Amino acid sequence: MVHLLLVPEHLDEVPYMGTLFLVGGVALVLAAWGLALPNPVFAWWGGALVSAGMILGFALSRTVGLPDYHEEGWDPPYGTLSMIAEVAFLAAFAAWYAVRRAPAPTAPERARVPAGR
Repeated sequence: MVHLLLVPEHLDEVPYMGTLFLVGGVALVLAAWGLALPNPVFAWWGGALVSAGMILGFALSRTVGLPDYHEEGWDPPYGTLSMIAEVAFLAAFAAWYAVRRAPAPTAPERARVPAGR
């Protein structure tokens, strides 16, 4: 939601950045909604990709800059808040992925008793 709050400001300053904030914000809201579905695979992957892209964009905009867009500092509280949320989502994604990739537990084998006993 943080990105959606910043859309109007960025549309006025640098229109393509406002558009990216809008697309990213909507994508993350859809990912959050998708996590409630019975099979949330696309929501996890989509949310992780958008979160990683937002982190990369944030870092680039504060280091080398983007076309017509260069920010100074962390832009508290919005920059810090969005970084915390995106890193938390990526950590949750990594945990989900690890559990999903782990082999299913097997039932312990019963001791075999020879027939007739």
